[in-house]
Amino acid sequence: MAPVRPSILLADDHPLMLTALAGLLTPEFNVIGAVGDGAALVAEAQRLRPEMIVSDVNMPHMGGLEAARRLRDLVPATRLVFLTINEDPRLAAEAFRLGAFGWVLKTASALELTAAIRAALRAQRYLSPRIAGGRVEDLPVSIRAQVEADRLTPREREVLILLARGRAMKEVAAEMGITPRTVAFHKYRMMDTLGIRSSAELVRFAVEHGID
Repeated sequence: MAPVRPSILLADDHPLMLTALAGLLTPEFNVIGAVGDGAALVAEAQRLRPEMIVSDVNMPHMGGLEAARRLRDLVPATRLVFLTINEDPRLAAEAFRLGAFGWVLKTASALELTAAIRAALRAQRYLSPRIAGGRVEDLPVSIRAQVEADRLTPREREVLILLARGRAMKEVAAEMGITPRTVAFHKYRMMDTLGIRSSAELVRFAVEHGID
């Protein structure tokens, strides 16, 4: 029996690119759909539940990054690799922050794209070497993450600093002279502002953005 090929949904606003991608990927993967804009991508991803999405960033009706933000919650098991002409490392950082597993330039070879897809299927992140030497950890702070960090109030930053240093909420409350309930209020307000869903992610955000 032949092995089951991973299912892939394609998204790009250029029909010729979609045709070329389908032809390139079909020998190894099961291309189950192709769409031309971000809104259609979100709808088809929910309907088809593919294992993998290969998407452009700049598309009509909804950009790829906004689609990624929505898909993160709607189809969390689906892996996403961006295929783009954009070499802005901050945009790449934003894509990874939103849960993407790959950022591949359209100038890359077919072998690089398939390698990125295979890595994503193994839950490994891939970045084209022309950006930050291919090291995701060397990407700068994403544009949106920096803007969001700037939205934190001084009081919220004070709470975040103590949480990042390993203090429990009761310890933060005692050190700041406030109630644990107030600490919890600041914590969950920060999580809402930053689009973060767990305490561990909040601490990691603080470390990555030098909030200490």
